[in-house]
Amino acid sequence: MNTPHQRLTYRAAGVDIDAGAELVERIKPHVARTLRAGVLGGLGGFGALFELGTRWREPVLVSGTDGVGTKLKLAQELNRHDTIGVDLVAMCVNDVLVQGAEPLFFLDYFAAGHLDVDVAERVIAGIAQGCTQAGCALVGGETAEMPDMYAPGEYDLAGFCVGAVEKSRLIDGQLVRSGDVLIGIASNGAHANGFSLIRRILDRCGKPWSLDVGGMSLADALLAPTAIYVKPILRLLAERPPHAMAHITGGGLTENIIRVVPSSLALHVDASAWPIPPLFSWMADVGQLEDEELWRTFNCGIGFVLVVDAADASETKALLEREGLQHWSIGTVVPAETGRPRVHISR
Repeated sequence: MNTPHQRLTYRAAGVDIDAGAELVERIKPHVARTLRAGVLGGLGGFGALFELGTRWREPVLVSGTDGVGTKLKLAQELNRHDTIGVDLVAMCVNDVLVQGAEPLFFLDYFAAGHLDVDVAERVIAGIAQGCTQAGCALVGGETAEMPDMYAPGEYDLAGFCVGAVEKSRLIDGQLVRSGDVLIGIASNGAHANGFSLIRRILDRCGKPWSLDVGGMSLADALLAPTAIYVKPILRLLAERPPHAMAHITGGGLTENIIRVVPSSLALHVDASAWPIPPLFSWMADVGQLEDEELWRTFNCGIGFVLVVDAADASETKALLEREGLQHWSIGTVVPAETGRPRVHISR
């Protein structure tokens, strides 16, 4: 005998279209705060529209995409969703900034097994906050509810940014030469890199979230949002363009600065030139990390690097001082030597 089946619906299958529509309405005020010249239309279209206009003569579009890695798992574990969106924006806009580009617009991707509208709104409000800091518009995104893909309470994030720069002002590292000075700009903590290792360190020591680390709790230190360098660096570029720039992300100090340096050159970095923040010293101690592992995993207190002509170093540092960016001269560019590593870090 056939057993009657309950009538199926999309909601019964785990996808709540009404919740998605409610989220769109809730985030509209956050999105509105990010609007800038060039944005056409609003939320809800199949594609976001942006008009370059006549500001650029030979515009080059620079695009970037990123996530926040397993920092997301800590945010979810601690139920702190308000600033992880800032991290998402920062990881993208700081990357396109490296080539001298001004971020124009941003899109996000938010995926969960079950859409918690309150959590999603907090995350997207953080994305809007990051876009405001970067001066770019949040023009759209995608919210995906996918039952059985994620554990309860989990969600995933990805971000996409497009910027523009005049072709004549593109920064590609070709001007870097021996004798150039490295100026490191302070990070705001671990940013969004190295958290797979951080989580192993936390497992080792029992997750002492309230532990004092440099005047703040360990939880606050680890979840501090990534610094967004866009607006002050764009102002610096208008007055004193560097030879190259680097965003210190995955690969740490060892692998990021060298990416913008010609293969005939190498780097000497003096890690005694700036104070290593207590968070990194704590992680090195608890995790028993060798210096080499520290340098190639974390930013160690340096979130962005300028490579400048030695003759321009003083004026560049004065401009950074004006912008309120803490900074240090952290090394020099030298000729590469056959058989030797191209990056040498000492302290």
